[in-house]
Amino acid sequence: MLEALVYGILVGAAIFSAIQSLRADSLLRSAIWLAGVSVLISIVIYLLGAHRVAVIELSVGAGLVTVLFVFAISVAGGEGIGERSLIPKPLAWSLIIFSGLLLIYFVLPIKASISTVSETSLATVFWQDRSLDLLVQVALIYSGALGLVGILAEAKAPLQQSMVDEFAAERELALHDMEIKAGSEEDHPIEPQSKSS
Repeated sequence: MLEALVYGILVGAAIFSAIQSLRADSLLRSAIWLAGVSVLISIVIYLLGAHRVAVIELSVGAGLVTVLFVFAISVAGGEGIGERSLIPKPLAWSLIIFSGLLLIYFVLPIKASISTVSETSLATVFWQDRSLDLLVQVALIYSGALGLVGILAEAKAPLQQSMVDEFAAERELALHDMEIKAGSEEDHPIEPQSKSS
């Protein structure tokens, strides 16, 4: 009973941290909340007995990924938090619901089957026995790619006009600057200096 309470508190705190990471008003705070989620999940994994996986989750999830997020935020800037999302909300919610249902389908055993095969091929282990791990890895890679696209997306397209128009505008600006400079030199002519012997 006490174990269930501890797991419930840890998972509840992880869910709270995940929600706070979505609600945070700056990208840096979101990265810190996500690091908190990773720390709490690694504690749960450690308590479940997977000590090596917990250490890897703690070092990679809370350490490396947080450092990469902070680096990307410092490079790209944190002012893009109020921008419109790249993914429409109905699509995002439908993907979240679909992922949750898929996770429930793979986690809950529909039928108990005990395998007595001692020697299995890599393909069988990878594609059948470890299919949930594969699905989670694909989801993490996909969400990481979308996250980086969202962080590094520009507010405006780099070339909203054609390259020729952009080059012509730069040339016109340079010519205008040269005309202003030439006009100021005509107003204040420079007198030649006399040579003194």
